Order: sequence, then C-alpha cells, then structure tokens
Amino acid sequence: MNAFAEILETIANAPIKKRAVTNHGVLNEAYAYAKPSSFSRGMRIDLNGLTILLISGTASIDENGQSVHIGDFRAQMRRTFENITGLLAAEGCTWHDIVRTTCYLRDIERDYDAFNEERTAFYKEQGLDPLPASTGIQAILCRPELLIEIEAIAMFRTEKSSS
Repeated sequence: MNAFAEILETIANAPIKKRAVTNHGVLNEAYAYAKPSSFSRGMRIDLNGLTILLISGTASIDENGQSVHIGDFRAQMRRTFENITGLLAAEGCTWHDIVRTTCYLRDIERDYDAFNEERTAFYKEQGLDPLPASTGIQAILCRPELLIEIEAIAMFRTEKSSS
C-alpha cells in the first residue's frame, strides 16, 4: 500500500471524539437563559491529532446571558470578538487557528463600513497572516437588540501526525 493510501486508511479508521466548548468567564450557556436554547457555544472535534473547533454564532452577550452594548455596533463587535477569543483560549488556541468566519449583520448597508474597519483593526492587532476566509450576510438575529453575530471554525494540531 502506498503512503497516501495508508494516510487515507488511518483517517478513515481514526476515532472521532467530540465535546462541547465552554468558557463561563466570558459568556454563559444558552440552556441557562430564561428561555433556554438548545445549542453548545462550540463543538470540539478531535481526529487523529487534528482538532477542529466549530464556534456557534456568538454575539455581544455577557457571562450572565444578557445582551450588552445595546445600540453600539462597534462595542457589540468588540464584545463578540472578546467572547470568541475566550472560547478559543478555553481550548488552547487563538485567532491564528481560525480558518473561517461567517459574520451576520442586522443591517449590512448601515454597518458594513464600521464592521470592516473593526475587523481589519482586530485582525491587525492579532497579527493574522493569512486572514481567515469569511462571508458577510445580512440577517435577522435571535435578539432584536443584537447588531452582529459571528461563527468561526478553527483548526490546529494537538499531536504529531504519524508518518
């Protein structure tokens, strides 16, 4: 069997472990809301030394589940980045491990310039190169006071792959 076939065989038979991602220091669990919601803040998938984090749509929510910075798009975006940063840190990674984001804006025509300025400044502060792949979408969000929500995918190695 050639090396490529062996790699495919290893991946095909590797156990997949998954568990929820949390960081109660930055935001609470959705099931703890007054009106509980059924989702995890993120999902960690471990596959043969490769870890994938699927970060759920995250917004300007505090550790008590309250919306914060109501009416201030830039402050909501910064809190959203802070929340995602906390979720990443809880799993031992950073924005350098993010490969994709999907960004939902309540009013993309009104807020896109501010969104792009804040995102560009944040990514520059993080020293990201390359930048993650991303999509921006206008959407009605789960709470009327929220102006932005971001979901993210991170990938990183937790073990050396076997040769």
